[in-house]
Amino acid sequence: MARTREDSLLHTSLGLAAVALFAAAANLRPAIAAVSPLVDRIRADLDLSATGVSLLTTIPTLAMGLCAPLGAYVGRRHGLQRGVLVGLVVIALATAPRVLGASTWLQFSSAAIAGTGTAIAQTLLPAVVKTRFAARAGLVTSIYTAGLGLGGAVAAGVSVPLSDALGSWPGALACWALLALAGIALWSAAKGSLGLDDVTPPAGPTTRGLPWRSGAAWRITTLSAVNSALYYCELAWVAPLLRDDAGAGAASAGFMLTVMISIQVVAMLAVPALLGEARDKRAGLALTMALTAAGFLGLAYAPGAAIWLWIIALGVGHGGLFTLVLTLPVVASRDPGEAGRISAMAFFVGYASAALVPLLVGALRDAMGDFRLAFGLLGALGLLMLIPIARLTTPAKP
Repeated sequence: MARTREDSLLHTSLGLAAVALFAAAANLRPAIAAVSPLVDRIRADLDLSATGVSLLTTIPTLAMGLCAPLGAYVGRRHGLQRGVLVGLVVIALATAPRVLGASTWLQFSSAAIAGTGTAIAQTLLPAVVKTRFAARAGLVTSIYTAGLGLGGAVAAGVSVPLSDALGSWPGALACWALLALAGIALWSAAKGSLGLDDVTPPAGPTTRGLPWRSGAAWRITTLSAVNSALYYCELAWVAPLLRDDAGAGAASAGFMLTVMISIQVVAMLAVPALLGEARDKRAGLALTMALTAAGFLGLAYAPGAAIWLWIIALGVGHGGLFTLVLTLPVVASRDPGEAGRISAMAFFVGYASAALVPLLVGALRDAMGDFRLAFGLLGALGLLMLIPIARLTTPAKP
């Protein structure tokens, strides 16, 4: 009986810790995903071009990459528990002031600071998974990924109704500070269950000692960069394309973006499960990359026809691709140290590249008057990635 009670308490503790992890992860994408459905209103009030408004996606994404070393420093200085809490607090403090109005400087500054908070939490949460849930890493990683995806999905789908209800898009963007406050409360409440006070955080990403001369590392880094770039272009530009080129209303475009991200969340869990534990991921990567490219090409050249087919292709394809790309540093490395170096290289280069591509899409939209060329190039980029996928190698188990 005593043993049963101990097991029950342990499961309750782990459950609370997992819920806190989910809530923290859910705060890592709303600062970007909430902007896309409101782009037309933001452009009108701030008098921005498509290139200018894309900075609301580019700035936080760039901050996420550049400030990753800051996250590692905060973790070493304050520990994993307080470090993640600092990240969530920064996100809340950056998001709330957006309610103050239609100021370009204010909105860009808020985006940069929110990206910094995201970088801190995002850098430390995987370490939480590895240190606290080592025996259940696969399951908890799925929970973490689901929180990441659902946070973006909800933000994309709810922002327009919130803006309509409040009569203010700045108010709608600022409302996501409430989600951050909920994350702060849950993370604080789960302190005992998380048990991170005595955990020494890893050193974190560094630009020294990275495998710059490794062809395999560059192939993985290239795939990671393209994966991230396509993801942030989806968050930033799918909804505007659906409005401008497919004739959807703002609420309908936001709903379709939410459905797409929700399908991605399911695919993030289902595709790796269907593929099993095989170390050679090339077939799965090729299939999901091809589906993703088909979705972009369909939206580029036939946005008004079979629109749900393109949404589903992007959902299933990129959801599965997202998770498979994250596994590459592990399956393609010989030991944990090599995996860490490849991951760090992919992280820095990937986010820097991902930050620039949505800006390029905005510039092409301004120059051409529609998204055909931009999304066509994104689809072609996806197909081009079939070359490094085919050249991936998997070392023998040590």
